Amino acid sequence: MQYLLLVYTDPALLEELPADEYDRLMRGCLTHADELREQGKLLGSQQLEPAATAKAVRVRNGRATVLDGPFAETKEMLAGFNLIEADSQEEAVRIAHEFPWTRYGCIEVRPVHDMDAERRRVGA
Repeated sequence: MQYLLLVYTDPALLEELPADEYDRLMRGCLTHADELREQGKLLGSQQLEPAATAKAVRVRNGRATVLDGPFAETKEMLAGFNLIEADSQEEAVRIAHEFPWTRYGCIEVRPVHDMDAERRRVGA
């Protein structure tokens, strides 16, 4: 089963890190991602640009709006994601624990819905 590990970080906590410590953590994270990819566990991953660069797009009552920045006021911002293959949610949580960013925010572990089954269900 596939799981999306949504990486949220607290920019204030990351800013407190010395640059060389952040670089050490990132190197370790990338090395670990390479290992997971070689094991067939990591299917894809990306780091996102800062939340301030985001646009939020909505249509309500036929009216479209585009707002700058993140939708919600929160300390932790979505910083990236890892799409993994795991035998269970428990294994996915264990994999999430292996990334250093849990100390500077959190990693949300969410099962990926089977879109092929959804296509069949709605006749698309």
